[in-house]
This record gives sequence, structure tokens and C-alpha cells, in this order.
Amino acid sequence: MIGELRFKGAGIPQKILIILFQLMLITYAILIFYPLFNMIISSLKTTREIFKTPYALPADWKFSNYGEVWGEGGFGRYFFNSSYITALSIGIVILFGSMAAFGISRYDYRLSTLVYLLFLAGIMLPLKAAIIPLFLLIRKLHLMDNQLSLILIFTAMSMPSTVFILTGFMKTIPYDLEDSGRIDGANEWVIYKDIIMPLTAPSIALVTIYNAVPVWNDFFFPLVFIQSNKLKTLPLGMSVFFGQYQISWHLLFASLSITILPMLILYLFMSKYFIKGMTAGALK
Repeated sequence: MIGELRFKGAGIPQKILIILFQLMLITYAILIFYPLFNMIISSLKTTREIFKTPYALPADWKFSNYGEVWGEGGFGRYFFNSSYITALSIGIVILFGSMAAFGISRYDYRLSTLVYLLFLAGIMLPLKAAIIPLFLLIRKLHLMDNQLSLILIFTAMSMPSTVFILTGFMKTIPYDLEDSGRIDGANEWVIYKDIIMPLTAPSIALVTIYNAVPVWNDFFFPLVFIQSNKLKTLPLGMSVFFGQYQISWHLLFASLSITILPMLILYLFMSKYFIKGMTAGALK
């Protein structure tokens, strides 16, 4: 109903309603963006200035904080580790998740519902609740202090939601398209690769953002399975700025500003497809 309101030609009650909703949206946007703005401003101050004038602009803009974080703080290595683990995990999830969704949604066989329910069970069971048997399994596989352990864990953590989202979208694709492909001589791999996957692009964007953000920001699993400093991810690497007696707040804010940048860029580039993926399947 709100989306159908137009200010021009509306009555006084409707204009008041539109203005109120606009004010609510502006207030909400300020509440969301101000902490980010304050974080970036704080990253350009000294620790002393952060506590002295926490809400003011920097008296002396310390862009050198970013150079110190990236070079001396070893943040470049942590950034590479997080990028490598996130990209590989999401790539594996999209590849095998889309294959599983294709098999569940496009083929009718006796156990299809059971297989689908098994994937859905993974959404209801948090992986962190099984940390003790998971730790024993990783240790038995000799994958402690190995990035492969994180890749496998993040893949398993993201797979259920990926299959759930992609299956729902693929079920809305008309079967006539793949029947036409079979008439033209296309096998199942060609149908999956050249017909189904291009049409699934909006939901792929949704799955990518939905899973990449928690993988990128995860602190718990790297803390448990990674000990070497050279293998730490960004959230774990930021702990180096917490000293025994003091915290380097200016470097911590600079590292946080760097950390949010990749996910922000990812969303900006994929936002159009992300919104389409959110509404895909709503109408048939």
C-alpha cells in the first residue's frame, strides 16, 4: 500500500503519511550509517584524540594509520587469507549447491523429498553446537592449523541455505526450456550449465552475499582451528591490536574500515541481482 502512495495529487492525510514514512526512512538511514561514518573518522585519529573528541572530525587526518595497519600490523597477510578462504568456500558452495538444487528441483524420484529435508535439517542445526565432535574430527584428519579445515567447515555451514534458496528458485523455471534443449540434443550437463544457471543468476547473487558475509566475518572457527599467525583471518588478526595493558583504538578502527570494504563493494556490484533474488519466485 505504501509503495502505491504518490505525493503529487494526494490528499492532505496521504501527504502527511508519506512525509512521516520518509522521515522514518531518513532516521533509519542515519542510525545505520552514522556508526560507519564515526568508525572511519576514528580511524584517522590518534587513540588520545578518539577519547578526547569522539564525535568531532580529526584535527590532524592520520592517513598513516592505514599504512601502519597494512604493513607493520601484517594486515595484508590476514586480508589475503580471508579473501582466499571466502572465495574458495563460496565457489565450492555455489558449484555443488547448484548441482544439488538442480537434481532436487528438476528430477522427480522417490527420495527427492527426503534429500531435500536432509539439507533443510542443516539449517536448523547450528554447526557451532557440534564444535567438540567437529574438533575431534578435524584433529583426526590432521587438518588442525590448516586453511582447508576452515574451507570445509564454511562449505558445510553454507550448503543447506544455498540448496534451499536455489531449489525454490529453480522450481519456478518452466520445464519447457529444458525439454526444448533435449530436443536440440543437449545433455543434462549442458541443460544445467547453459539453460538453468544463467536463469538462476539473481538467486546466485543472493546466495553469494548471504553466505559470504558470515564467512568473511567469522571469528569463532578460525580461533578454534588456526594457531599460526601467518594463517589468521581478518577477524582473528584484529586481536593483535588488543594489548595486555592498552588497546590501539586508532589501528583497530582502521582495520575495521578495511575489513568492511570488500563486502561493501561486493554488495554494490551485485545489489541489482541481490534484490531480484530476494523477490524471485514470489510470482509465478
